[in-house]
Amino acid sequence: MAKRLAGEPVSRIEILVSCKSLKDKDFLSKSDPCCILYVDKNGEWLERGRTEIVKNTVNPNFTQAFLVEYFFEETQRLRFAVYDIDNKSAKLTDDDFLGGLECTLGEVVAASPLTKPLLLKGTKTAGKGTITLRAHEVSRLVETLLLQFTATKLEKKDFISKSDPFLEFNRLMPDGQYQAVHRTEVVKNDLNPKWRPFEVKASRLCGGNMKAPIRVDVYDYEDKGAHDLIGSFETTVDEMMEGASREVRWPVVNLKKKAKKKNYENSGIVSLISCKVSKDHTFLDYVFGGLQINFTVGVDFTASNGNPASPQSLHHMNAHQPNHYIRAIQSVGEVIKDYDSDQMFPALGYGAKIPPHMEVSHAFALNFNASNPFCSGVKGVLDAYTACVERVELYGPTNFAPIILHVAQFAAAAQREQAAKNYFVLLMITDGVISDMPETVRAIVYASALPFSIVVVGVGSADFKAMDALDADNGLLKDDRGNTARRDIVQFVPFRDYENSLTEGLSKQVLAEIPDQVCQYYKLNNISPGIRVDK
Repeated sequence: MAKRLAGEPVSRIEILVSCKSLKDKDFLSKSDPCCILYVDKNGEWLERGRTEIVKNTVNPNFTQAFLVEYFFEETQRLRFAVYDIDNKSAKLTDDDFLGGLECTLGEVVAASPLTKPLLLKGTKTAGKGTITLRAHEVSRLVETLLLQFTATKLEKKDFISKSDPFLEFNRLMPDGQYQAVHRTEVVKNDLNPKWRPFEVKASRLCGGNMKAPIRVDVYDYEDKGAHDLIGSFETTVDEMMEGASREVRWPVVNLKKKAKKKNYENSGIVSLISCKVSKDHTFLDYVFGGLQINFTVGVDFTASNGNPASPQSLHHMNAHQPNHYIRAIQSVGEVIKDYDSDQMFPALGYGAKIPPHMEVSHAFALNFNASNPFCSGVKGVLDAYTACVERVELYGPTNFAPIILHVAQFAAAAQREQAAKNYFVLLMITDGVISDMPETVRAIVYASALPFSIVVVGVGSADFKAMDALDADNGLLKDDRGNTARRDIVQFVPFRDYENSLTEGLSKQVLAEIPDQVCQYYKLNNISPGIRVDK
């Protein structure tokens, strides 16, 4: 067996969270809880991830797990915080804190399932609220299942209307308890529903044992959170995979009703009408196969940044305090540079009058060499930026589309190769509201079909609400011509949220989605990792 290297994790651990008896903070309904995980990094708590929001319940079972690397030789401190989410903002200032727990990953692994009371400040308990953490090692299964279910003759649970059914998949954990790991959408007012196809990793359902029992509960959705159980059935991943060649059916049985009624048979039938099995390739599979990430920087030189000669300007150069543009380029560039072997990065500017004719340009090279805008390493980008500030006249407007389309032409050329060789990441740094929003949305929708991701960092104190529309976390972006993006390729982060923290906090946030976006692109286009050729 190969010896584990220093700094290499022993394993990867997935943590599933559930809570009981949370405090009810909403006046007319129950709380809408979400759990947030923070990790201790050199004495600073950094957010690692969030579960989904479970509506109207004080007893949530979160299906979105936290993935952490496990180092046996380290004390890895974790903080779980549960909030009642009241709005769509990522900030928690308006949300009610329902309680938290601090512990180590070692405690969670050794005691799983670990159940503890939720605490408010200090040692004050949050009423009767508890949190349960279940940890398991991530399976090496790489199969992903694309499943579609229907049901017939489900029991009517509502007095006036038909039931609003959904399916909840529960995995058998090592402690003998079942934990919810996936829910379908709700089909309204239908006793013969057909749910949309959904993807789920086989390992999420069974933890690596394809024959392990999976309990599927069929519920009638209730707005107040107390969903009515129609019935349940049991299956396995092995059995569901049979759905690739035939329809698989299960009677839905309500055990309480069966115990009371002699002639009871079932409360409906659920059928698996489609199962497609694919093998997932990881981001590292593509990197190990020779994938290069081509990094481009776009810098905002519009007049709203302020005169660079003024200390209040966002482009002001201070030997003792790097400005926001410099810190953003350093933070993101230092991480992403490792995936580009030649370390040559195009650096572009927009919104300025440039020499020699002092005409406005929305896509110019920071080194003023249009035929070769490449800079050597992150330092080269910073040197070009610093020199550029002294030579241009800040002007406007703030147009994003030209630079996006400029980089997109290279991504389109890479796409024609039909190989996992080159992927493009554009870092756009801006201080204001986008002036060409319709054109920008069209450009992003076009680029979403290419090997291309866009990271936007907002600097300064402007209102960046419009940027949330580009960061399409709640649905795919649509342009004014009716075209829909193939995938979400934009990540927006306001720099001020990380201004007083370590720069790695910014880089982690803005780059967190890149690996998944890379894998999603190649999966959508059925492109497997290449084979690295050693030189």
